[in-house]
Amino acid sequence: MTIKERYEAIIGQLKLDNPNPTTELNFTNAFETLVAVILSAQCTDKRVNMVTPALFKAYPSPEAMAAATPEDLLQYISSVSYPNNKARHLQAMAAMLVDEFGGKVPSTMEELTKLPGVGRKTANVIMGVVFHKAAIAVDTHVFRVSNRTGLANGKTPLEVEKTLTRHIAEEDRYNAHHWLLLHGRYVCKAVKPDCLNCSIKQYCKHYNKK
Repeated sequence: MTIKERYEAIIGQLKLDNPNPTTELNFTNAFETLVAVILSAQCTDKRVNMVTPALFKAYPSPEAMAAATPEDLLQYISSVSYPNNKARHLQAMAAMLVDEFGGKVPSTMEELTKLPGVGRKTANVIMGVVFHKAAIAVDTHVFRVSNRTGLANGKTPLEVEKTLTRHIAEEDRYNAHHWLLLHGRYVCKAVKPDCLNCSIKQYCKHYNKK
């Protein structure tokens, strides 16, 4: 199987399985999206969704969050992973939005990654979810599924991102992030992949080595 055939088969099947994928985080605007994605780093979406309603009610805008202290924010996010760091990042991020971007979430990789707590993965998520750009965010799930199946052979998330971007059509890139992420979250799990119930196993390098 050529790499082109593998991509066509895997992406095509995942598209059939889930034609309209979306994030499982809850939010209503660009600022809430950015906050939720920062909180989701090394944390489950389910846990993030438990803390954000009260957080968003108390701090509904960059201006409100910028005026808070990290200690104020910590009271709302103490149950997520790395809460102290994330509280500092959220306050500093909101302050930079106000001071440098007029309170608006920027839309480019260069601008987004200037924000505290925002790395390349988070920036790609925001560019895709908020601005509908052809961005592929590589989290642990996307990284694992891409390498296991043979879509990529990358040692770093950036290597995998570049490979996926090269081989996936522009119009599918945003959805491909969700297809691969959700497949990794629910089927191709880290410790025990559910190969028996995997719709793409016939195209997967890992499965066919067994």
